[in-house]
Amino acid sequence: MQLLKSLARAAGTIALMFTGGCAAADADPQYAAAPVPAGPALWKLADEDTTIYLFGTVHALPSDVQWYDGRVAAAFEASDELVTEIAMDDQLALTQALTGSAMLTDGQNLRDLMTPEDRKQYEQAMIDLGLPPGALDPVEPWYAAMNLSVLPLVQSGIDPAAGVDMVLTRAGANKRKDALETLEEQVALFDDMPVADQLTFLDATVEAVPDAARNLRELIDRWVVGDAVGLAAKMNEGLEDPALYQRLLIDRNRNWAGWIEHRLAEPGTVFIAVGAGHLAGDGSVQEQLAKRGYKVERVH
Repeated sequence: MQLLKSLARAAGTIALMFTGGCAAADADPQYAAAPVPAGPALWKLADEDTTIYLFGTVHALPSDVQWYDGRVAAAFEASDELVTEIAMDDQLALTQALTGSAMLTDGQNLRDLMTPEDRKQYEQAMIDLGLPPGALDPVEPWYAAMNLSVLPLVQSGIDPAAGVDMVLTRAGANKRKDALETLEEQVALFDDMPVADQLTFLDATVEAVPDAARNLRELIDRWVVGDAVGLAAKMNEGLEDPALYQRLLIDRNRNWAGWIEHRLAEPGTVFIAVGAGHLAGDGSVQEQLAKRGYKVERVH
């Protein structure tokens, strides 16, 4: 159980690592202006008395990555309010919510739910990560997948504490805070998936373990120079299941566009920081806003 608690602390800080995947798409002239500025992509929409910035984040980074450039700093420091996917201040509550929903019941065992081939691959991945094959036997497949996505990154020196969301939350300690989703909604994204979908999710994660750190560094390389289209193409490699794509990306982006439309009715300057995959490719937040008649522009 102590091992599970340790894993939960690591996974909790980047619980939505998976939700940044996105389908590739050509730049849409309604929300992508040229030339593309150097630095992570930043967008803006505004009316007479409200300005909303949209900033795509990476939930874990090597500590030496420099991303807080002049455009981002000016937008963030001018903002009265910081909005993230969920409230980031209470990491203990996040850890408790994850572990509280993650346990299998009725005497079930994670590895017993797998096919023989998937179980063999899973056990080898656990061994390669330095864990006993049965370490995650008490938990549901989605939670095992979450941990297997985090551990290779931590072991390679990619730090959840250096993730953009966490850095902005600490830097914006005196700003008003809000969130696009509740903690319960986020956990339900995974916990309410049918077991068969969770096992598909876990198997895809297991297959990605050997290259997880390298793939994230490639994503970071594209993110840090503002290559939203290339970022979307790379992320799409890890989210090929249509049901997961709809659940984790499209539905949520549509809901967030509604939240933004509602927020535009109130005055102020708002800095929204969400996983970069939500702001790139087909079905992105910008595309959802365009469908509602709003023009979103890249900040130069």
